[in-house]
Amino acid sequence: MRILIVGAGGVGSAAARIAVRRDFFEAVVIADYDPARPEALVDELGDPRFSAAQVDASDAASVAALVRESGATHVLNAVDPRFVMPIFTGVFDAGATYLDMAMSLSKPHPDKPYELPGVKLGDEQFAAAEKWRAAGRLALVGIGVEPGLSDVFARYAQDELFDEIDELGVRDGANLVVEGYDFAPSFSIWTTIEECLNPPVIYEKDRGWYTTAPFSEPEVFDFPEGIGPVECVNVEHEEVLLMPRWTDAKRVTFKYGLGDEFIQVLQVLHKTGLDGTDPVTVKGVQVSPRDVVAATLPDPATLGDRMTGKTCAGVWVRGTGKDGRPRSTYLYHVADNEQTMRQDNSQAVVWQTAINPVIALELLARGDWAGEGVLGPEAFDARPFLDLLAEPAPAGYGSPWGMVEKEITPSDG
Repeated sequence: MRILIVGAGGVGSAAARIAVRRDFFEAVVIADYDPARPEALVDELGDPRFSAAQVDASDAASVAALVRESGATHVLNAVDPRFVMPIFTGVFDAGATYLDMAMSLSKPHPDKPYELPGVKLGDEQFAAAEKWRAAGRLALVGIGVEPGLSDVFARYAQDELFDEIDELGVRDGANLVVEGYDFAPSFSIWTTIEECLNPPVIYEKDRGWYTTAPFSEPEVFDFPEGIGPVECVNVEHEEVLLMPRWTDAKRVTFKYGLGDEFIQVLQVLHKTGLDGTDPVTVKGVQVSPRDVVAATLPDPATLGDRMTGKTCAGVWVRGTGKDGRPRSTYLYHVADNEQTMRQDNSQAVVWQTAINPVIALELLARGDWAGEGVLGPEAFDARPFLDLLAEPAPAGYGSPWGMVEKEITPSDG
């Protein structure tokens, strides 16, 4: 296996730092628009299997040319969702296997944005599914942590824990603190704005996909391993578009623990138009307001040494267990920033995202996972993934996942 990682930011760098300890691949090329970034990373890794390159992720032809030049068999898209389609297209044209951690962008319904979906996350990619299938090629989409590991948990719950699933509820929360900043997002602010200000999508089996207003249906969820209660709200996310395609849940939701201050900042950005992506003219220069916001905030990849706490990703599954009784179970994975910084010099949020595509690549290399077309993580057997994630190094990745039973409420029964 020869791997091309497109993007040497926080997640791409973390993926490389995790992969350097594994032996399932022959070579890894790390590419970025700024060639200095992958060059510095390759120097840091000090492994002859790794090399650096330059690529324009906005240009499918540039991506395809690098795939061919590098001899890559598998391409990991580690840049923000704006570049999904040119990378996706370039990888197909070059005949390689494609993986990403975020899917093609959505567009709200023009008339009823808080009732009906318009163009949904991933629609552009799924429209090409038959082309990928006919060519015998695989595009494994949404294989970060959320989407990604959360979707693996959903498949595991369906296969091994539940006879009937009433709801798959993805719940994400953290107690991370960044010292020295009044406001410092732990993940790409460009992506965070996109997710949090778009209309959230909910799936119900009898209704299909529908949308609500941003930050709707707040609830307090008690996260494990010392994180504790966090208020979570509906946010647009790929799991709600992926899980119904390969699992049989009556309802699918995604709620994110943002906090009042974060929500207020996002609302101000929206009210002032600073969340916009269309260029505006400022003193004769064309700039995107959202790019300006991103440029004024610290790079999340550089915050690890100022960050403390843990982040938790998981799926709250409610329904009927294998014993025929009501069951309410939270399957989760926690990343501790102190540990991820010590081990891989990567802050917890980007590290927790990056470990999952590396595991998926190893499963593809071993033949444990295989497929054709555009497939989400739910399309594959969950057990090999979860075993490899938790098994101690060097055989596995030494990052255990957990499961906790929640209180059964009248609605669960």
